[in-house]
This record gives sequence, structure tokens and C-alpha cells, in this order.
Amino acid sequence: MIYHAALFLYNKNMTSISNFHTHTKLCKHAEGIPADYVQQAKKEGCTALGFSDHCPYPESFYDYWPHIRMAVKEIPQYLSWIEECKKDADFPIYTGYECEWDKNISSWYSDELKGTYKAQYLVLGSHWVTDGKNHVYAPDIDNAKLLNKYIDQTIDAMQSKNFAFLAHPDLFLAHNPEWTPQAKSCSIALITAAKELNMPLEINGLGSSRMPNNTTRGMRYQYPVVEFWEIAAEEGIKIICNADAHSPADVIFNAWKARDFASRFNIKPIENLQI
Repeated sequence: MIYHAALFLYNKNMTSISNFHTHTKLCKHAEGIPADYVQQAKKEGCTALGFSDHCPYPESFYDYWPHIRMAVKEIPQYLSWIEECKKDADFPIYTGYECEWDKNISSWYSDELKGTYKAQYLVLGSHWVTDGKNHVYAPDIDNAKLLNKYIDQTIDAMQSKNFAFLAHPDLFLAHNPEWTPQAKSCSIALITAAKELNMPLEINGLGSSRMPNNTTRGMRYQYPVVEFWEIAAEEGIKIICNADAHSPADVIFNAWKARDFASRFNIKPIENLQI
């Protein structure tokens, strides 16, 4: 099997960059603790680093993916690690969580995660759609009605104003890579909502590491999706580029990959959040 990789130009003379999408081993599918990511970021240049590991949920909530996030009892360790690594950083460090949305527990985001558990920002990672008692992973949605429901659910989350940005907004196209009329209309709906809410959308550096799709338009990343970001660039919305780091080695490398992708569309990403 032949693997196709996008040309990535790493310019060591470029200015330092920020990354607000970083995981730790507490999510059970990443490596390292915050100090490991900070040390790597210091080596490669960094202006700000935000930790946004997958958030825990209250015991009363049915969690579709309990195996990919920390538990409530692990939050003190998470906060302690972040506070400790600030001592060795020469750039600001922020505490956050990446969350899926459920309006039935809306107070969990505002009162608990932002209040009790000290989040300085929350990331909307819209990974699934709630369908009755079931949850369906966004890339696996296989019918138009459910995809529209996913888009509505994501926009509802955006409108809640709990989240600093929407991570990998084109994730829903990962396993359905053809640029259909519905793919375009769903993309426009998300981009329009982001513009109206002045909410940044994320170009995700991890996506370019996934196995590429062979489409009728040629080889394409699962995400970021070229056609999605062509529209976003034309609309002039706020765009943030992040690593989605699950390993310390990726914390700046993936952030550069995201910016390399953005440069194709003359996108100038924001480097700071209003925290």
C-alpha cells in the first residue's frame, strides 16, 4: 500500500506559535503528562499552551465513550499537574477541557467545569449525535436526516456560548469524503453559525496524520477538508490552528502542520483566545 503525505515545510525561522488543543494520559488514549508537553513546547517555540483533555461527566449522564476521558475523581491530579508545570514554562499555560454537548446537562459546563473544576476555557469537540438513547460517531453517520440532526446539535452547542472554539468542525466528513450537495450545505451551516457568533473554527493538525481518503477529486485528508476551508476562508471567519496533540512530540509539530494547511488559503489564524 502506498501512503501519500502532504508536503510540509517546517520553517525554523518562523515565529513561535500557540496551541490550545492538548491531551494527556488521563484520557486513556494519549501519552504523557502536562510537564512532558511543556518541555517539548519549550524546545520548539511556543507563545501559549492550553490543556484540553476530554472532560468527565456527572454520574447521572450516559457516556457513550467513558473509555476516552478522565473521571471526575482524576480532576485534582489534572489540575495539580498543570499548576506544577507552570513553574517551568516561559509562556502562559491554560486549563481547559474538550467536551461533547448535551443540553440536558448544560449547567455541568458552566457551573461545574468552569466553576468547580477551574476551566479557563472549554473546547467543543462535537464527536457524536444523540439519537434517542443512542449516540452515533459523527464520521459514521450514514443518512441525511441524522447528519442534519448532528449539524443542528453542534450549532445548538455553539449557541450556548460555553465554548471558546469548535474543534475539527469538518470531522463529520472523515468517513464520507465525497463533496456532495449535503456536505456543502452542512459545512455552510456551521461556517455561517461561527460567523454570526464570532466563534473560531479549528484547523486540526492531527487530521492530516490519518489515513487519507481516495476520492473522485483525488487524495484528500480525512480532515481538514479542502472544500470546507475554502468556504471558511472566503467568509473571513475567525480560525484557530491547533495540534490536537496526543503525544508530546506532536504538541508543536501538529500545530505547524495546521498552519501549513491554513497558508494554502491565505488564512491568518488567531494565536490567542479571550481567556
